[in-house]
Amino acid sequence: MNKLIFSAALTLSSLSLASTWEIDTGHAAANFSIKHLTISTVNGTLGDVTGKVEVDDKDVTKSKIEASIDVKGINTKQSKRDDHLRSPDFFDVEKFPAMTFKSTKIEKGEGSKLKVTGDLTMHGVTKPVVLDGELTAEVANPFSAAKTRGFSATTTLNRKDFGLGWNKALEAGGLLVGEEVKVSIEAEVVKKDAAPAAKAAPAKK
Repeated sequence: MNKLIFSAALTLSSLSLASTWEIDTGHAAANFSIKHLTISTVNGTLGDVTGKVEVDDKDVTKSKIEASIDVKGINTKQSKRDDHLRSPDFFDVEKFPAMTFKSTKIEKGEGSKLKVTGDLTMHGVTKPVVLDGELTAEVANPFSAAKTRGFSATTTLNRKDFGLGWNKALEAGGLLVGEEVKVSIEAEVVKKDAAPAAKAAPAKK
């Protein structure tokens, strides 16, 4: 019996080290940049970022990250270009309205730096990617008092790997649209309070 109690205590102690942090959509953005005409860079943003981070406060490498990004909300500040990006030539948002990421491995770097490996699903294609990430220390939001951390990540993708291959050759050489896309994500994550324990039923008299 003592061994059973000790084992249960260890399990509860381990569970208490894990915490759930939800992405604050109002303080999150997914940005990208890509070459245009080989001579300039177009910058844009995607739509709402949602998801959560399961943080193991004892061993961050055991943490997990899941996120979903709305592709329909793509914005490069030019409506015709944005409509083209939403079309079947590129993201085909009617069929694939969102991209998702789910971590498979997290490695700790210097300080708060992380190397996050995971599966990115975009345009119906799933590929492993590696993000250079950072999870900051906890602070209290002065307006809501919510426990808040910052999460950021960067990576470089080849859009052709995900089936976004539309392009046009230029007379002078090169391509209209670059193939490499630089991606950056900035988000605040808010600690989700644990559900209150169920009340014990009153003892029968």
